[in-house]
Amino acid sequence: MSEEKGEYRGKATMEKITSLAKRRGFVFQSSEIYGGQNGAWDYGPLGVELKNRIAGAWWKEMTQLHDNIAGLDAAILMHPRVWEASGHVENFTDPLVDCKKCKTRFRSDQIPPENLARKECPECGGELTDTRKFNLMFKSHIGPAEDSAGIIYLRPETAQGIYVNYKNIIQSNRMKIPFGIAQTGKAFRNEIVTKNFIFRTCEFEQMEMQYFVKPGTDTEWFDEWKKRRWAYYEKLGVRMDRLRWHRHGPDELAHYAKDAYDIEYLFPMGWRELEGIHNRSNYDLSRHAEYSGKDLKYIDQDNNERYLPFIIETSAGLTRTLLMILCDAYDEETVVPEKKQGSEGMGEAAASGGEQRTVLRFHPALAPITAAVLPLMKKDGLAELAEDIRAELKEDFSTDYDQAGAIGRRYRRQDEAGTPFCVTVDYQTKEDNTVTLRFRDSMEQTRIPRAELAERIRREIKSWGRKDTM
Repeated sequence: MSEEKGEYRGKATMEKITSLAKRRGFVFQSSEIYGGQNGAWDYGPLGVELKNRIAGAWWKEMTQLHDNIAGLDAAILMHPRVWEASGHVENFTDPLVDCKKCKTRFRSDQIPPENLARKECPECGGELTDTRKFNLMFKSHIGPAEDSAGIIYLRPETAQGIYVNYKNIIQSNRMKIPFGIAQTGKAFRNEIVTKNFIFRTCEFEQMEMQYFVKPGTDTEWFDEWKKRRWAYYEKLGVRMDRLRWHRHGPDELAHYAKDAYDIEYLFPMGWRELEGIHNRSNYDLSRHAEYSGKDLKYIDQDNNERYLPFIIETSAGLTRTLLMILCDAYDEETVVPEKKQGSEGMGEAAASGGEQRTVLRFHPALAPITAAVLPLMKKDGLAELAEDIRAELKEDFSTDYDQAGAIGRRYRRQDEAGTPFCVTVDYQTKEDNTVTLRFRDSMEQTRIPRAELAERIRREIKSWGRKDTM
């Protein structure tokens, strides 16, 4: 790969990720039976579980582990003046050009400068139109009449819902600066160029936290949140050599930003933004105070002061993080024949024969399925015994049950789904009430008492760490 795209050495490609995502029920093309809707995707049984776990991990990190961060779920539809105050009506635009010959549409800032200067299409060599601005907000109407009085927008970000509620949360929860407000939710952008699977879409979900601080302490808190957000990805088991910082230069800074960094991840298509950490100064609150006519100053009773707080923002895309987790977890390897363990049929050597296996090495806390229960045979009461064990486990874990096909093939199916633990029930289980616990990453198997199964899985989840060196 070029230096601009980064030196990607992983085994995932976007084609492999897209294929696996559909095959295993992570992500489907929206409205596929009608030819698909561009820029929209549906999350299948495993995809919605993975998405919920990623959102839950972020929510726990922000709210449960911080005493001074509260949660919010603001409405998608907000007063249109909100978006005037935020600058989105005026500034939320993409510079677009079209090819008069092949009709391809481009963002002008993504066309090679020499092509733009010559007004030459990079695809077919045809003539390009002049650059024009296109507002990315979806506009609609509320009420029975489609006139200017009923104009409303689908929110392009979740942050503004936090700013307009900041006083409500101070008063209802007696918050003192510094404090934060966290929110996850849908956002909508009329993206003209949607590509790379779910990386850039028109409908997506965000995970944002706005941290309100005293002016003059903003640089200190900005640096602190950079450290915290970097450490968070290490907790998720992400390959840290695929992460880097990118600081926004003067030409890249948004109109509201005093300083801004992106955490970038090395996707198969190159380095791309994963999360932004921004020092938004007091721009947002000052604008909303001006446009609403309301006093939004914070009253510091301890120090007898009044001021507009500065805001440190951490903003990550939930669906983009899901794509990162899929790419980061993806692995292919040749299975080394293993020594059989436990009872007959439990080893993988015969089933594998040294063939390739595809595996998703999710952190067990994020995996859509935590444990799959597999009866060695469907007969002799093994299936019923396995169902009983699954019933015990699913009170605490997400589980699956599979009795179709050879045991080795069932292991492979669970590897592709990213299931960290397989519990195999065999004839010895009937004799001594023990089961075989099989580990996804190492493919090792161990025999343990059934009564210890749930606690062992809990310990393994808590102590898990990435051991591969890809």
